[in-house]
Amino acid sequence: MKEELISKKELLEQTGISYGQLYRWKRKKLIPEEWFIRKSTFTGQETFFPKEKILARIEKIKQMKDDLSLDELANMFSPNPAAVTLHRDEVVKRNIVSKMALQFYIEQKGEQHIFSFAELLQLYILDQLLQTGEISLEEGKCVFDVFEKHYASFQGRSCELLFLRKMGIAICLLVANGNDVYVEEKAKIIVRLHVPTCVEQLKLMVSEG
Repeated sequence: MKEELISKKELLEQTGISYGQLYRWKRKKLIPEEWFIRKSTFTGQETFFPKEKILARIEKIKQMKDDLSLDELANMFSPNPAAVTLHRDEVVKRNIVSKMALQFYIEQKGEQHIFSFAELLQLYILDQLLQTGEISLEEGKCVFDVFEKHYASFQGRSCELLFLRKMGIAICLLVANGNDVYVEEKAKIIVRLHVPTCVEQLKLMVSEG
């Protein structure tokens, strides 16, 4: 499963941003370095980007750059979440996750009143998957398990959550972002979720208060 790429020239034309803006945002870490992909073409070396991600990121930067400084934007887009905690009442009040997802989390982990950003992220991702009907509550345990055991090992690097199913059996895994994934014929990738995008969305919801 390969991501569709867009060339730098096409990107600048399509978004209306300048070469200088693109590389200033890169230096400010608003756009991950790993998204700048050098490839050989018949005209020589050219730079390409993962199309869907870069277009979404630039659109968001353009929407928010008048309200936030570049440093604030960089912090929001960073895959390293800030040291955020939120009380359970606030999680419910702000509709950050559904009551069903929150109740399920408490059933699995035990009663608690304060949630760290990492715990909120698990909850948020589970809720996203439940809302779309892509996984069952029971399968949600796999999401908790893989995040608890392996997410920290990425140490702020970009990664994706993959949820596969084969003959009714679910498998959940985290992979380094941008890696090609091939599965056997009878297995199907149900979900491929870009975790940094979820981090950004969750940060926005938390910061909006």
